[in-house]
Amino acid sequence: MDKEKSRIALAVEYQGSRYKGFQKQKNTKETVQGFLENALSKVADQDVEIVCSGRTDAGVHAYNQIIHFDTSSLRDMKSWVKGGNALLPKDIRVLWAKEVPDSFHARFSAISRTYRYIIRNSLLPSALERDRALWVQEDLDLKAIRRASLYLKGEQDFTSFRSSSCQSKTPYRNIHLIRVFKKKELVAIEITANAFLLNMVRIIVGTLLEVGRRKIPAKQIKTILDQRDRNMAGKTSPAEGLYFIGAKYKRKFKLPSLLNSDI
Repeated sequence: MDKEKSRIALAVEYQGSRYKGFQKQKNTKETVQGFLENALSKVADQDVEIVCSGRTDAGVHAYNQIIHFDTSSLRDMKSWVKGGNALLPKDIRVLWAKEVPDSFHARFSAISRTYRYIIRNSLLPSALERDRALWVQEDLDLKAIRRASLYLKGEQDFTSFRSSSCQSKTPYRNIHLIRVFKKKELVAIEITANAFLLNMVRIIVGTLLEVGRRKIPAKQIKTILDQRDRNMAGKTSPAEGLYFIGAKYKRKFKLPSLLNSDI
């Protein structure tokens, strides 16, 4: 990297309902990356290209998306935050900025990533949460979902839980933790792993919901894994219930703590 340039890390949150995903695309301007690069380039008074900790699909939200970029512009950290937010749409916000060493990389330095899927389990849907949670009317067996989730932990072949269009060279991922918890009418399924395959969380949730609805037994999750066949798993859950909570990094980078949102 050019020695005259500094590497800046930012944390960003966004409500992804109106965006076509995080990553820039040729056929649309409605991407989170596109708006961020446009705003930060104006603050820097030069072109800025960003790298993110985890790409999110169309309609998916983020609480603590970490990005980095290199720049020769001299700005204090408050300028990146306030200047960026002044130029961004109201559903994208910069939370903090920090200068980091050249060895930091938003994607490759990440030790793990956490996603949370939120379900509104109620008799009636919510007008306010229409684009922010999946509505499930049936009573869910959370104990069964928790039992089923145990089969997913550890390093395994997740072929059954990835989209047919996934381009990852390997289907192996290591799920460190799965939590299933409830607050009033909201149910959350939170998954932490070293990395994720395309649509992996949404397919896992769709399959666990089959368990919760008592359509398949909890132990069938192991059979689905062993079959290595996408057709064996449940439907891909809609994007509106999925939130990227953030990525974890080594302490040496001294980034602010992961902002773990409440449901």
